[in-house]
Amino acid sequence: MCRGRSRNTDLCPRIKQKTPPLLYHLVSGLRKRKGTMSSDETVEETNGDSFGKVKQRFKDRSQKVVQTKAIMSKKAVQTKEMLSKQAVKIAKQAEEHERFINKVTHLLGVLGFGGFCFLLGARPHDIHYVYCLFYIIFVPLRWIYYRFKKWHYYLLDFCYYANTIFLVDLLLYPKNEKLFMVCFSFAEGPLAWALIVWRCSLVFNSVDKIVSVLIHLLPGLVFFTIRWWNPESFAAMRPEGSSRRASWPYVEDKSYLLTWLFLVPLGAYTLWQVLYFLIVNVLRRQRLLRDPEVMTSYRELSKKAQKANNIWWRLSGLLGDQNRMFMYIAFQTIFTVATMALTVPIFLSYKLHVIFQILKISAAIWNGGSFLLEVMPKQVILKEKKKAEIQPAQPQRPQDQSLVLMENSIETNRSTEAS
Repeated sequence: MCRGRSRNTDLCPRIKQKTPPLLYHLVSGLRKRKGTMSSDETVEETNGDSFGKVKQRFKDRSQKVVQTKAIMSKKAVQTKEMLSKQAVKIAKQAEEHERFINKVTHLLGVLGFGGFCFLLGARPHDIHYVYCLFYIIFVPLRWIYYRFKKWHYYLLDFCYYANTIFLVDLLLYPKNEKLFMVCFSFAEGPLAWALIVWRCSLVFNSVDKIVSVLIHLLPGLVFFTIRWWNPESFAAMRPEGSSRRASWPYVEDKSYLLTWLFLVPLGAYTLWQVLYFLIVNVLRRQRLLRDPEVMTSYRELSKKAQKANNIWWRLSGLLGDQNRMFMYIAFQTIFTVATMALTVPIFLSYKLHVIFQILKISAAIWNGGSFLLEVMPKQVILKEKKKAEIQPAQPQRPQDQSLVLMENSIETNRSTEAS
């Protein structure tokens, strides 16, 4: 027998000589086929083992991802619960010390407003830095507070959209004349008139009301100083060698003014309106339907109008209740077009612009006085009544007696007015 030969080689010469040719070819073919089959089976087994290992690795990784997601979601829920508990605790503590907090807020509000007025007269060219600092600090804090109160969709309103553009203009493109005119149209158009129409109140003991007023009031004052009181603007309006003030460089071209004070801002407003409708009425529609406590501007205005049954509620229902949202958008568009058109004469006249600033500040102060004298006493009485209903009957303190006297005086005034 031949030794040292592999299985896949032919038969040795001795066997080949003794074996008939037909039988020899049959045996060698069977051996070759067997060897080929065994090698294929070995490859298939190897491939099967490697595929199984890869599949098992993917399963292990997917299980780890699922476990990690479950752990993260659990931690997120725990963190949210902890933050909500802390927020409730802070809110209760704030209610217990509400009067002291109101006094401190009033003090800081008056001092802050007085300091701003001083800077407005002493360093008007630096007033935009004060505005940027105010926006960067208070708007994120307002988002946190509004998120807790389920009012965070208010931050999608046009005033925040416009203020964000103001921030970009003042910090990144302060010398871009076209962007300045767009911002001027926003600030002295819809934002300024919203301060008057929506009755924003300058109440120094309420941080929320102070922020609401300043978001609408400060941009107009900032662009007023840039337009008329900024030394760089003076240099542009009063060329060297000229004793009298020259006009703003692009005032001569009326079509240029109309484009950048009216048409382009109106296009930017339309973009915001489309984005707002998609976010609130399409993407977040189910979320708002599930939770009626989540407030938007449309919900608040429609509730107030329905409760008062005023002319705006009746006009918004002309096309049926299902189309009140579109009527609200139409009214807001008409308001925006009208107020933006008024920015052109305000931009051209210094006297008219000064009168408009006085009108805005006077309206905010007047509304604040009306809130303090008419609305706030009723709120205090309602709060005390709720506390009395929750707590057991106790002997009246001097503060409670003063509240009762206040309530009786209000009822007496009402009766005298009715008579």
